[in-house]
Amino acid sequence: MAANQQAGVPPQVQQQLSMFQQIQQQLQQVTSQKMQYEMTLRETKRAAEELESVKDGAAVFCSVGSVMMQKDKDAVKADLTEKIDSLELRISSLDKQEKMMVGKATQLQKQIEGMLAAANAPKSA
Repeated sequence: MAANQQAGVPPQVQQQLSMFQQIQQQLQQVTSQKMQYEMTLRETKRAAEELESVKDGAAVFCSVGSVMMQKDKDAVKADLTEKIDSLELRISSLDKQEKMMVGKATQLQKQIEGMLAAANAPKSA
């Protein structure tokens, strides 16, 4: 059925449509990954804030895999700061990637619309 629906569509347009669909799928993946990193960043920042209220010398526990370990407050703080920096960098990178893909998708959409308009325009004799 899909082949019949695309029978009247020029091959160039079909190729552009295929590229457009691929970009949309990639964009969804990037957006999903960015949202996951943003959620992890919020949780990590909250943990860092909570750590600030802990008195020096108090027992601080950190999850290492499936094991909880007691660590020095400053070491945990340094780990959280490093994780925050890393997450912010990843989010920034994904944001740039997302913007680039949106731009490319918009450009492809305009090309496809132009090609379809030209293909459907009445032919002058």
